[in-house]
Amino acid sequence: METTSETPQPNTLRAPALDPIDARIVQLLSADGRMTNAELAGHLGVAPSTAHARLRALVDRGVISGFHASVDERKLGAGLQAIIGVSLRPSARRESIVEFADRVRALPQVIQVFFLGGDDDFLLHIAVADSSEMREFVLEHLSAQSSVASTRTSIVFDYHRNSVAASFR
Repeated sequence: METTSETPQPNTLRAPALDPIDARIVQLLSADGRMTNAELAGHLGVAPSTAHARLRALVDRGVISGFHASVDERKLGAGLQAIIGVSLRPSARRESIVEFADRVRALPQVIQVFFLGGDDDFLLHIAVADSSEMREFVLEHLSAQSSVASTRTSIVFDYHRNSVAASFR
């Protein structure tokens, strides 16, 4: 007689559980991604080998997905930022979502792309030199696309990036 037991499948929507050391590693590296392993170990009060093993495990589990530079767009001549809401035409939505996202991700002015549920299909965070370039971006890359039904542009006056994203609990 063969017995089977069902192995419960992990809930992929839940955040992986982090113990206090792992949570602190995430917090520290979110604030300073260039922190050395020795500095990390010092902040944690653990051996450098432990800090390295913990960090490697967080990367392997996908909790830490990369290390990124925070760029001051103003120093690159792109001091005007905006958030642009984009709605696609309902008749073209299914075919155009992936195509639109791929096209705008490739544009050098685009900092972030958000695919949404709600009134807007996408939010684009862009940085340009001035209002003329903003106008050109919207007209050339958005309004001229047959799949785009409408856009709403909001100028960013200032923003703060949290070092660690808020919890969804």
